[in-house]
Amino acid sequence: MRARLALVASGQQCELREVALKNKPADMLTASPKGTVPVLVAEDGTVLEQSIDVMLWALRRSDPQGWLQPSTGTLQDMLGLVAACDDGFKPLLDRYKYPDRHSDGGEPARERGAAFLRDLEARLSASPQLAGNHATLADAALMPFVRQFAMVDTAWFDAQPWPHLQAWLRNWTASELFERAMHKYEPWKPGEAGVDFPPAR
Repeated sequence: MRARLALVASGQQCELREVALKNKPADMLTASPKGTVPVLVAEDGTVLEQSIDVMLWALRRSDPQGWLQPSTGTLQDMLGLVAACDDGFKPLLDRYKYPDRHSDGGEPARERGAAFLRDLEARLSASPQLAGNHATLADAALMPFVRQFAMVDTAWFDAQPWPHLQAWLRNWTASELFERAMHKYEPWKPGEAGVDFPPAR
């Protein structure tokens, strides 16, 4: 989702090949043997296998909304926040979502993950977005994982004293940008052409 959000925000057009991970196409595995999404194959043959790299690739080509230019802090500060999410919060999210797979899953993981969300609440109490007054790469990179965390137990999430975080998440998921990024596609089949992405308004 974060890669798609950046592609929409940047206006970069690409050929999208939706993948069912239970039936990975050979073309995908040839381009990226690790077999996870997203995978972006650039015009010069460069292969990007990490969502944050796809975001940076798109936004460095075109950044009309200033996602790489925070009004508070620097790009490196934002990348540090993304790394803290990916390396610390995301593993706890997985343990919370799939407690049967982890001995420390479920509520213990939720409580540890909540510490990260409290930090985000503190940030958002000072500014409407995570890096200042306007949306940036930091917001788009973290929002999908906060959304997943909230969806595990929406009643619990809504009951937490995090009004700024809850409003931030509602605003993002109600946005046209989010709607375009979340457009549904049928899985791509070998021999077929991909579809144009982002979709037209």
